[in-house]
Amino acid sequence: MPIGIQSIIAVGLGALVGSLAPSGGEQMKILGEVFLNLVQVVVLPLVFPLIVLGIARMESVKKVGRIAGKAILYFEIVTTVILLIAVGLAKFTGIGKGAPVERADAKDLDGMSQGIDFHELVLHAVPKNIFAAFGEGNLLGAIVFALLVGVAMAAIGEKSQPFAAVLESVAAVMFKVVGYVIRVAPLGVLGFISYDVAHYGFGNLRSLMGFIAVVYAGLAIVVGVLFPLIAAIYRIRYGDLLKSIAGLAGIAFVTRSSESVLAPLMGRLEAFGLSRSTTSFVVPLGYSFNTDGSVLYQAAALVFLANAYGTDTSLPALLLMVGVLVILSKGMAGVASASIVVLIAAGNSIGLPAEGVALLLGVDFIVDMARTGVNVIGNSLAAAVVDSSEQRRETRRGRRETSHAPVAHEAVALQKDTAQ
Repeated sequence: MPIGIQSIIAVGLGALVGSLAPSGGEQMKILGEVFLNLVQVVVLPLVFPLIVLGIARMESVKKVGRIAGKAILYFEIVTTVILLIAVGLAKFTGIGKGAPVERADAKDLDGMSQGIDFHELVLHAVPKNIFAAFGEGNLLGAIVFALLVGVAMAAIGEKSQPFAAVLESVAAVMFKVVGYVIRVAPLGVLGFISYDVAHYGFGNLRSLMGFIAVVYAGLAIVVGVLFPLIAAIYRIRYGDLLKSIAGLAGIAFVTRSSESVLAPLMGRLEAFGLSRSTTSFVVPLGYSFNTDGSVLYQAAALVFLANAYGTDTSLPALLLMVGVLVILSKGMAGVASASIVVLIAAGNSIGLPAEGVALLLGVDFIVDMARTGVNVIGNSLAAAVVDSSEQRRETRRGRRETSHAPVAHEAVALQKDTAQ
């Protein structure tokens, strides 16, 4: 039975168990946690060698910088457009007016960070101990270290071949392990859905149904309008790309973890036709800096809270919200419960009480599923866009070389005639 069908069955069974036997449903969370632990234990041992090998095989350090620059520029432009879409949609629908903010319980936020420390973020990206970073699952730190190792390997050339062979072997073994882990994904789905339904229930849905609908509508616009438009500009087969990653986006949707599909996602993108050097660099980088679904949720949530508390939602105020989120969303890497933390920090910066965020926690798991799935699709498209840009550049360079070749040949012939 295809793993997608198994996961759909697991969703139905999980909802049933969570509804009929809540105590048992909460206990089944351990299945989901075991699945995520299996995923996380293999992510860095696979991602690290792939990034190193991808960078080491690039033509030059200049190409590494060019790809990084293209990726970061793409991330910034697309997330800003998504923020504007979300704010505009939330303002147009007027979500949050009359919301029961008195139900918000600030105790739900106990133990959660109330802001983002950019000093800590920089130190997180440059760890003093790479083994500790691996132990903590520090993806951003691993990317930075892999970048340095890859550049060093490219610089020393042939001497790095034995180490490259070891990394190739490690990556091949880890891909096999990932294949085993993905087979038990339906059990993880069963555990998470059972727990979510049993623990959160659906009592808070009615008062927040408008917010959920706006978030899902915004995500649908991003996936159904914005992404196809970007794909058309870069001549990417968007429909085929979605087909190739649909199963993985579905697993990310129900597990609410994009890391659960990071390793197999890179394999699918390579099979789709993207180069390994681009994919192995852009996708992990996107996991830290290109959270399309999450930034849409945060923008809609800020407008919701602004309407609920009756604060200013004029155009300048909305643009201020977008500006704050553009900055804070880039600090999400390495932050636990990142979307909620960014939302609290952004709310504080524009004068919204943190207690209001607690009102949204009851339905967070519902919107979290959709935003996580969109994050996976967005990072796949980002890798495809950067790879397409690089292929166009190579094609143009090849044409220039071809056009110069006859001229060079004629010059050589002329020199020979003159000598004779």
